[in-house]
Amino acid sequence: MTGTIEFYFDFSSPYGYFASVQIDDLAARFGRTAKWKPIMIGAAFKQSGNRPLLEQPIKGDYSRHDWQRLARLLDVPWVLPEPFPIATLAAARAFWWLTASDVALARRFAQAAFHAYFADGRDISAAGTVAEVAANLDIDAAALLAAVQDPAIKARLKFETDDAIKLGVFGSPFVFVDGEGFWGADRLWMVKRWLESGGW
Repeated sequence: MTGTIEFYFDFSSPYGYFASVQIDDLAARFGRTAKWKPIMIGAAFKQSGNRPLLEQPIKGDYSRHDWQRLARLLDVPWVLPEPFPIATLAAARAFWWLTASDVALARRFAQAAFHAYFADGRDISAAGTVAEVAANLDIDAAALLAAVQDPAIKARLKFETDDAIKLGVFGSPFVFVDGEGFWGADRLWMVKRWLESGGW
């Protein structure tokens, strides 16, 4: 089979970050392309009744440890940023604005935004910080700041989020391959097996 792998994530998701450093290579190994799709996971939480991990007793402490362990395993930089979690409207809107004209640049921006938050500890809830991240990729900061306030871009993010929820997305990351959904960075091995076998 051929086709895209849909990669849903929230920029405030540690597991989304860890999946983001693996998903493109995984897709390429099987002649696929990962289609990055940032959403607002808070909207999905409202539908599912879920809460951010650090708000959950016992599970929050485990998650802190697990994130550090995953970073060591994947050999990627990691900090637990402050504040955490955050609303990442500006970054997600910027992505959808960019992807309309340059999908590859939008992906590089997403990677840079993830790095800014989880490697450098920069607060990407601020539109100004998002613009600075973008400027390092030669993206017009002023145009980006205007875009994240554009009603059409706001509507695009809302549409993508609502559409993801309709598909059953309730957490970050969430990967669809050949219409099959897999939740979590710890399910990428299953995605790999699916791609190897053609499904089961």
